[in-house]
Amino acid sequence: MSLINMAKREINCKIVYYGIGLCGKTTNLHYIHKAVSPRDVGDMVSIDTETERTLYFDLLPLELGKVHGFQIRFQLYTVPGQVLYQQTRISVLKGADCVIFVADSQASKLQENIESWNELQEQLRRMNKNITDFPLVMQWNKRDLQDVLPTSVLEKYLNPYRVPSFESIAVTGQGVIESLRVGINETLRRLERN
Repeated sequence: MSLINMAKREINCKIVYYGIGLCGKTTNLHYIHKAVSPRDVGDMVSIDTETERTLYFDLLPLELGKVHGFQIRFQLYTVPGQVLYQQTRISVLKGADCVIFVADSQASKLQENIESWNELQEQLRRMNKNITDFPLVMQWNKRDLQDVLPTSVLEKYLNPYRVPSFESIAVTGQGVIESLRVGINETLRRLERN
């Protein structure tokens, strides 16, 4: 849920990158951090374990100018994908205005992706979010690898609501900015409706 600070005339929105471990969530944020103008982006906070996996979250504040006299700021988070960090994922997901679900396109990761997608749906339901009305973007990542599933298979198993989806290669930036742009636009549209 967006935080509105009337005194500062500021609206803070939260976008959460969600998916299995090592699917490319943190890589998305690293690419965005490098691609966005330094005047529009803050420092990225990253807490990694010895295996380079995000333990808690990445936070990337992104300034987007003013809307109706309010400064709009987006904070981008990632969740840890490992199964044992479910409570951390739930904590990071709280208050999300948008979710970008990053799926690892490799055939060997389909079942893990399905389990992560089901967990996300369940958590959104528990947070009283109507998933058919909630800003959600699907990102089919790692499209440059050998054993990737066709996007039609990913769409069948992971995109029942037919939300916007993008093929991506997060390490090169393909599909990263496009996914974020749609996430931001969907979030702003929902803010205007409420």
